[in-house]
Amino acid sequence: MADEQTTAEAGAAQAPEQQFVMQRIYTKDISFESPATPAVFRKQWQPKINIDLNTKSDKIDDEGNFDVVLTITVTAKVDDETAFLVEVQQAGIFFIKGFEGEVLRRLLGTAAPNILFPYARESIDGIVVKGGFPALMLAPVNFDALYQQALAQAQAEQQAEATH
Repeated sequence: MADEQTTAEAGAAQAPEQQFVMQRIYTKDISFESPATPAVFRKQWQPKINIDLNTKSDKIDDEGNFDVVLTITVTAKVDDETAFLVEVQQAGIFFIKGFEGEVLRRLLGTAAPNILFPYARESIDGIVVKGGFPALMLAPVNFDALYQQALAQAQAEQQAEATH
């Protein structure tokens, strides 16, 4: 019994400690344009909304800190004329220890953007309202599904290159 306990404790001591900690959330860049104002305010408000999402991550030191940037660009058009364009780069510094390879890439591509998204969504809504337009509350985003989709696309591209 004591031998089992000692073996279990030794295994626990050798297992790397895993940590995923948000250190800081900050806004890297905000941009708003409304090139069709004031004329767009006189038109019926039935915009076509286009949303582009992008994430980028960089290791910023050897301690395990990563900078993750979620970029959301929203373009609203009325009658093929740009009513507004807003872009927010919401960023965060995350301490990640004990994760490597695919698991680390998944954390940087899904968990971190999931934390950043509500901040970016609030910023976008506030900017749009301050620009004189109706509130724009973005729907939640499934970053896990987007990550899987990007992986599948990368694999398909690799297979296509291998066959040529």
